Amino acid sequence: MRRLTDADYPLVVLALVLSAFGIATVYSAGQTDVSTSLAGLWRMQSLYLALGLGAAWVVSRARVRLLDNLTPVVYGGAVFVLLLLLFIGRGAGTGKSTHSWIYIGDVSIGQPSELAKIAVVLMLAKVLARGDAPKTLPELWKPAVVVAVPWVLIMLQPDLGTGLVFIAIFFAMLYWAGASWQLLVMVASPVVSLALAFSTRLWGAWFILIVLLIYWSRPHIGESVAVVAANLAFGVVAPFLWDHLSAYQQRRLLVYLDPSSDPLRGGYHVLQSQVAIGSGGWLGKGFTHGTQKRLAFLPEQHTDFIFPVLGEELGFVGVVVALGLFAWLMMRCIRIAARSQNPFASLVAFGLVAMLFFHVIENVGMTIGVMPITGIPLPFFSYGGSFMLACWIAVGLLIRLSLEGRGQADTLVI
Repeated sequence: MRRLTDADYPLVVLALVLSAFGIATVYSAGQTDVSTSLAGLWRMQSLYLALGLGAAWVVSRARVRLLDNLTPVVYGGAVFVLLLLLFIGRGAGTGKSTHSWIYIGDVSIGQPSELAKIAVVLMLAKVLARGDAPKTLPELWKPAVVVAVPWVLIMLQPDLGTGLVFIAIFFAMLYWAGASWQLLVMVASPVVSLALAFSTRLWGAWFILIVLLIYWSRPHIGESVAVVAANLAFGVVAPFLWDHLSAYQQRRLLVYLDPSSDPLRGGYHVLQSQVAIGSGGWLGKGFTHGTQKRLAFLPEQHTDFIFPVLGEELGFVGVVVALGLFAWLMMRCIRIAARSQNPFASLVAFGLVAMLFFHVIENVGMTIGVMPITGIPLPFFSYGGSFMLACWIAVGLLIRLSLEGRGQADTLVI
């Protein structure tokens, strides 16, 4: 029988290295030539890491069977907290337009939506592991409800970034559960129609592809009609939705397509980020010596836009090292999912790697202008207690799943 000393050491070491790398970058983000409140944040981030390590240790001692049994309670608690946020939540800092944070006085105590992502992974795994892979649209109703309930509550805050993470988890776990790619494309097709409706040619080409896909895969007639009707409806309604968007919402979408159209407001974040990353060159300007960062031109340089700090100061080589570590970590996670003999455990592992992967892709993508700005943090790097805790709880779960996946579960139990 094995103990925690038999944990997946490469996984643990990779997470620790990324966390240390992140704390160093948060420290650098606070070294500015203008007065900011960022200088001491690396100490708090170190404390958050310590709390995350403790949480990972606790989670890694719970058997998968116990996790399976507790999943409905965890999911229900997450939904309750998200509902509570709509009444008592506030925006970050002094912002009042969102309901993502819980405050006691002037002190923030967390962003519960980060932990809700793990609850959704657990509950979705429990539902998908109970039966065969969904083969038709009606068979998707249970997993769809699992994701839709917290997704709606998140979007009411509103928090587009977290909402997108839930959607990514949904599609990734359906794929790992065995759902066909044709079914997944049909589920996603109405949203793609909505996104392409600004161009008649692109939307028309997409609609033809969907019709050909339906003809080739031959789903039930009711499903075929529903998919075609949904794509037609979303394509037709898109111009009306655009006309009813407020001016700032239209501007955000246009800025995503062309940041230079509003360089001092909507496009400022992306343009300053691109300047910082591009100026880093091959080897960067040196640790703590990034000029865009030191002059505080980078907005949110310790949280959502911490990646440009890395790119400016350590250059292309530093970026490749960081992304290589992320890739290695995710390969270890996929290996755990593939080796697990328990369907629930395998789905949880893949759901967690999908969560981390989407965070990395979206965060890096938005800083270089290829993804919309959504406020998604970079795992192990971005400053924040809730997300660091969520990342390390995910690591703790993966440690547990790796142990039981190799049949080494007998001695670790709460």
